[in-house]
Amino acid sequence: MKKVFYYINKPALILLVCAALSMPARAAMENVLAPYDGPSVSGSDPGTLQGKVMTGYQGWFNCEGDGADLGWVHWIKKRGQPPGPGNVSVDLWPDTSEYDEDELYDTDFTYPDGATARAFSSYNRKTVVRHFKWMADYGIDGAFVQRFAHGLRNEDWLHHKNVVLSNAREGANRHGRTYAVMYDLTSLPDEKIRAVYDDWMMLCREMKITEDPAYQHLNGKPLVAIWGVGFNNKIKQRNSLEACSNLIKSMKLEGVSVMLGVPTGWRERERDALEDPELHDMLRLADVLSPWSVSRFRDLDGVERHAERHWAPDIAWTKDNDMDYMPVIYPGFSWYNNKGGELGAIPRLKGRFMWAQALACEKAGAEMIYVAMFDEVDEGTAIFKCADHPPRNDPARFLDLEGLPSDFYLYLAGEAGKLIRGEIPISDEVPPAIPSTVED
Repeated sequence: MKKVFYYINKPALILLVCAALSMPARAAMENVLAPYDGPSVSGSDPGTLQGKVMTGYQGWFNCEGDGADLGWVHWIKKRGQPPGPGNVSVDLWPDTSEYDEDELYDTDFTYPDGATARAFSSYNRKTVVRHFKWMADYGIDGAFVQRFAHGLRNEDWLHHKNVVLSNAREGANRHGRTYAVMYDLTSLPDEKIRAVYDDWMMLCREMKITEDPAYQHLNGKPLVAIWGVGFNNKIKQRNSLEACSNLIKSMKLEGVSVMLGVPTGWRERERDALEDPELHDMLRLADVLSPWSVSRFRDLDGVERHAERHWAPDIAWTKDNDMDYMPVIYPGFSWYNNKGGELGAIPRLKGRFMWAQALACEKAGAEMIYVAMFDEVDEGTAIFKCADHPPRNDPARFLDLEGLPSDFYLYLAGEAGKLIRGEIPISDEVPPAIPSTVED
């Protein structure tokens, strides 16, 4: 039988990569790839997705001086310069009042009182572990740690990804959360899609990731998420169905369950989805489908229409095909500083927008929810602690939280989990803000 994929990742490849690195970088990489041997506490059940609210963890922020030698990443538009007026790519500013001094990096922004605004780095172990503590504090079950496939063959970017994943692993174990790897295929050519399989095999061999007590499982198998399959090419060049199918089959031969991040219009092969009639054959290879919904609706009426047209019939389809379904909800959207347009283009409405989605998912029969995203201040979808009184330096402008506590959306995500588990009554009223654990 002709093999459609390479099933063995040669150890020599890893040795060549290590030889190309400097000694300090190589030593650091070997350390983060070691199997986890720290404390692990029980908490969210890593054996199931049922009743869970999971979030996406980008982990893609770097600062000058953080040790990654990547400079400022994802905070800025112009490389080589710190974040400041005219050079910023985020629309929400993090609330850093709980971070320690060794987690913060100065920017050229200032607060109204003249104090320097500082940013965090995802490369910092303490920061990532702190973020997982917040998940535990507010009842968020865990995170899909993003691993952008287009950077897997770049040694510097791969080192950063490994450090973030190692830190997330520690945070999940220390705080009773779960985590799973999510490969994003965006901008990855078909001929390089094998890198995803090779990388997963490396994580299994070096990190023993599938043996980690906090690693998320489904149907008795480690769960791997692959995002970006089945999309059409209207916005970005996407992978072919053949390449994606081969990847899924290869991964499943390694004994994993697979979750696919798919387009909104996958079921009827419309909107953002490929029209190819073979799309459903590929999707049936998976164990979980999670259609992307960010920016697919923009207001409360749009939420209701989306639930009626997509979530409810999608759930029926997946049940008929013995699959799970994880809808995506988000708090709002904005990329004024990065792409232009309107600040707060999809308003949060003091939580009403996100809560309406949680309610609609519950009514549609959803048994699990993906919240996009934990830390994405780039597109204004972050749910972690953000500043209600951000820096004010023209021409840059940032969203505030409409007077809500910085931790409100963490709290609301936790309440969404209670909702789908039937632990709180169904109500159109947004759960009232609890007293913030952070002083204003």
